[in-house]
Amino acid sequence: MSIRKFNRRTVLKAAAAFAATGLAPRLPLAQSGGRPLPARGEFVIRGATILTMDAGIGDFARGDVHVRDGAIVAVAPDIAAAGATAIDARGMICMPGFIDTHWHLWTSALRPVVRIDDPKRGYFPVTNALGRHYTPEDSYRNVRLGLAEGLSAGATTVHNWAHNIRSPAHADAELRAMRDTGVRGRLAYGAAQGAPDDQPMDLEGLAKIKREWMPNDGMLTLGICSRNVGDSSNALRGNISLEIARKDWGGARALGLPITMHTSGPSPIKFLEESNLLGPDVQLVHPLLTTAEERQILRKRGVSYSTSPTGESRRSAQVGVIQLGELLEAGVKVSISIDHTSGYACDYFQCMRILYSLQQHRFGTKAPLTSKRLVQMATLDGAVDLGIAERTGSLTPGKRADIILVRTTDINMAPLSEPYEALVTFAQPSNIDIVIADGRILRRAGAFTALDHSQVLAQAAESVAALRARAGWQ
Repeated sequence: MSIRKFNRRTVLKAAAAFAATGLAPRLPLAQSGGRPLPARGEFVIRGATILTMDAGIGDFARGDVHVRDGAIVAVAPDIAAAGATAIDARGMICMPGFIDTHWHLWTSALRPVVRIDDPKRGYFPVTNALGRHYTPEDSYRNVRLGLAEGLSAGATTVHNWAHNIRSPAHADAELRAMRDTGVRGRLAYGAAQGAPDDQPMDLEGLAKIKREWMPNDGMLTLGICSRNVGDSSNALRGNISLEIARKDWGGARALGLPITMHTSGPSPIKFLEESNLLGPDVQLVHPLLTTAEERQILRKRGVSYSTSPTGESRRSAQVGVIQLGELLEAGVKVSISIDHTSGYACDYFQCMRILYSLQQHRFGTKAPLTSKRLVQMATLDGAVDLGIAERTGSLTPGKRADIILVRTTDINMAPLSEPYEALVTFAQPSNIDIVIADGRILRRAGAFTALDHSQVLAQAAESVAALRARAGWQ
């Protein structure tokens, strides 16, 4: 596959010209302190190695992607588009943005407190103790910090797993953070940390948020994240009875909202099936302890599974192993997620590498896993999981332009041979040059175009310091 020399100066000039054109965004930044989101406009990404993730279109060793008003117009070896801004992408891989299907964004600023080598300051004790003291402003600042890191790592869609919604105002703050950073995503509205397990979640507040936020311009959707059902293995995360689950899940379904739930402890799948709770609107998280019978139930019911390999790979063998091979063999929908970034960094390339290494370690050549399949899991399969594959997940004309450009001329990537292999084996977030969500260039040349980097960090630091003080956490 032939790669031409990358012209960085041309990319900067073209991207700057693009950002300055077009109409002002309908929803400007509210609290970020940054510039308004860039206009969508019209541009052509030229000369890239294109990985479309669309089997009907295929890939291109060298090609162009034409974008207008946030939509992909065409993908071809050479596109004529008079008047469109040109982005020189020679020496880059052009591909769909990563789609994260499970991320506790509200915990993002707790890095100064969480410790991996001290059980008393581990993720669960810290988030449970400090989570009870969150104000809506804390929620906004934490989510914005997480999304900023997500953008820098190539995420254009994020499933915000918000299991600390202390009031509708907190949900509103998290949605504003998502809107203000320009990402596509779903807010999974959950019960607050420390909420009584014998009481349903705030279904009235959930309905209020739906009325006020949905529908919007299609960038944001809504769902719920359920507490564990019939599982007492993690008292810090909430464990509800079947009766309460029927109220929570029934309330969500009455509003037409999808449901997601952790399965970190003993597998609840047979219990959920026998209780008639499973369906295609359910996503489970952390596939560690399923049985062959349960995997067939998941396939039959259309349930999807999100795996968070960076965190899951740190768990002991006693709590299970990532069952990617078993799920794929059974035909269960699988996607990739970060989980949280209070104990490690956001890196989808690392997630793919971990999954590949684990698959090789467990199965060798008996169940081969290709690099292309892994990239598909991080992009298109995430869109399938979240029910938005008609809008994003592949570089398909008519879909929205959620695109990243990855430099292949960096020292850790060059010389390029097979692009999928390069992404899974060598790539790092620092290789990502341009991030486009819904046709807006949100990062270029490794810098934000709208977010104020310094302010995002400063306000996140202020938030965690205030939380520690309110919680009396030294």
